[in-house]
Amino acid sequence: MSENEALLKLSAVELRDRLADGKLSAVELAKACIARIEAREDEVRAWVWFDAGAALAEAERLDSLRASGAPLGPLHGLPIGVKDVIDTAGIPSENGCPVDAGRVPREDAEAVKRLKQAGAIMFGKTVTTELAFLHPNKTRNPRNLEHTPGGSSSGSAAAVADGMVPLAIGTQTGGSVVRPASFCGIVGLKPSFNAIPRKGTLLQSHSLDTLGVFANDPAGATLLADVLSGEAAESPVPAASPVFGFIAPPGWDRADATLPAAFERLRTALGDRVTNLSLPEAFDDAARLRAMINTVEMGHYFERYLQRGADKLGPPTRAAIEEGLTLRAVDYLAAKAFQDDMAALLAPLFERCDAILCPAALGPAPAGLGSTGDSIFNGLWTMAGTPAITLPLLATPGGLPMGVQLVTARGEDRALVSTAQWLWDWSQENGW
Repeated sequence: MSENEALLKLSAVELRDRLADGKLSAVELAKACIARIEAREDEVRAWVWFDAGAALAEAERLDSLRASGAPLGPLHGLPIGVKDVIDTAGIPSENGCPVDAGRVPREDAEAVKRLKQAGAIMFGKTVTTELAFLHPNKTRNPRNLEHTPGGSSSGSAAAVADGMVPLAIGTQTGGSVVRPASFCGIVGLKPSFNAIPRKGTLLQSHSLDTLGVFANDPAGATLLADVLSGEAAESPVPAASPVFGFIAPPGWDRADATLPAAFERLRTALGDRVTNLSLPEAFDDAARLRAMINTVEMGHYFERYLQRGADKLGPPTRAAIEEGLTLRAVDYLAAKAFQDDMAALLAPLFERCDAILCPAALGPAPAGLGSTGDSIFNGLWTMAGTPAITLPLLATPGGLPMGVQLVTARGEDRALVSTAQWLWDWSQENGW
């Protein structure tokens, strides 16, 4: 293994600590990431905008700050990828959409401002599906280039999974953080709804859109999420003797044949730490109701794209916008009423466990690049506004990763990452 390869296998927290104490320079890390991108980008296609010169210049500035004894931010010198639906001042932010070709914002999104204030290096813009919806873009799964990386945060997940950057940010309206993280074999954390400010991020659905993060372990994801949410950046303390509530969510009967068997092995290994739970019957309709909210709000926010260039849109995007303009208000309001009731319906389940344990996707990443996969195992948690995290603990016999998703009550983000850290440590100790 080369020196660069060894460096890029370190966790974000390990890199942060080496940068802070001077054992590693920001320039050294930036050069390693640049070399990885240059070696792999033609195959993985994770980036829509990347400037090696700009990244190195920022790394040099950050090294000068450290040398001068200036206070360092919690992300000092860490390269980070930013999904291309998140505005970056003076840098193209085209939302994966031909209609927005050439769009260059004048101001950074609030999330990007916080990254820079924390000392991160905004390494580039990562590929998104068109308008963060379903129409795939060019990114491929680094675990197997013939499989989808998931979406809509395709490039962010692939860039972290391939070692191009240690951290990245994305967005989730259905399953656009958790699902691609699961497919690419990394950690994806979707915080509670509105935990991270959305100002300057493409608005597809004001009721659902949530910023999230990608890393290679829970501690890295927590570090980044804390900075973005305005919290003090802390490493998660493993929960004490957690109990997991296993749920087979709606759509379980459609899961890949390898998934139930893999979960059964995990549940057996965890033993009496796992109790079986069932969602209330009302959740059987959650996927349809979430889609109703998403589609109506897409119609509202994206009608301008039909007016500016309907012929340039991919078929799934155009169809969803058009459908959203025709759906009945009474049906939309019924879906919103169910969303308002979700916390109360879930409360009895969370009283019986420290975290819900469930799959992050129907199985491994599907073959082919014509679809980004199904978000049915993620959308209900996005709709409920609950925090969710996926850990890369399972795999098919062929080696494709499958994520284990943990969920806690809305606002219980710290409890989620603590429980995730316990499960991560347990998995490392037990060879998972």
